[in-house]
Amino acid sequence: MRFLMVTLFLLTAPAFSCLLSIAAATEPLRLRVISYNIHHGEGVDRRLDLPRIASVLTAEQPDLVALQEVDQRVGRSGNLDQPQELARLTGLQAAFGRNIALQGGHYGNAILSRFPIVNHWNRLLPNVAAGEQRGLLGCELELPGGVGRLLFCSTHFDHRRDPTERVQSAEQLPKLLQDWQGPTLLAGDLNDVTGSQTLQIVQRDWLPTNTAELPTIPVDQPKQQIDFILVRPRERWRVVETRVLDESVASDHRAILSVVELLRQ
Repeated sequence: MRFLMVTLFLLTAPAFSCLLSIAAATEPLRLRVISYNIHHGEGVDRRLDLPRIASVLTAEQPDLVALQEVDQRVGRSGNLDQPQELARLTGLQAAFGRNIALQGGHYGNAILSRFPIVNHWNRLLPNVAAGEQRGLLGCELELPGGVGRLLFCSTHFDHRRDPTERVQSAEQLPKLLQDWQGPTLLAGDLNDVTGSQTLQIVQRDWLPTNTAELPTIPVDQPKQQIDFILVRPRERWRVVETRVLDESVASDHRAILSVVELLRQ
């Protein structure tokens, strides 16, 4: 009887292993994503403190981070390459999108990633009435476990009361991303609220990771949500959790975190 049981085990072990491999291959990939407008590392206490920003991030163990208002070798922030310094402090890879020349350096958006950055690009958004030039930074990432590649984007829309430029930027997004048909994450400071014309246009193609409003500004007592994490296509994603981080000093925005699952095809 013992010999028969061992024989049956040996015969079925490969099949069992195969079943485990199939199960693993169909499991969704869970990602921890943060969007954070870091105000070039200057907190509401007027301290320029990039390690403090890094601590806010590392406490949440993110896989992907979209950053806005980032300096690269700018005089006001000590000529530091902030994307690379944050990469060093967090142990993540970095990419930077230059939108404005400023004080000997550049200012724009950045991305931090736990996964290999295969390719990255920066595309300028519409500029209305000589406003601050805005951009869309995209990183093509190689995901683990044979999942394939993901496009992760960081952006920052115009802040002025007139919504014209924000609306044009929202309308431009599909054109800027028309060459990418795979799963995509978009995160950033959209400078507009749920229900606005800007968000209505964005939501034609994108699904926000929260339904109830999660205020991110003003940082001391948040009343409005203008920072968002969004996904597409909708059928490839499942939202596990979205919340605003309880940190009110490091920047003039609160960071927003989403835990999402990318479903296998």
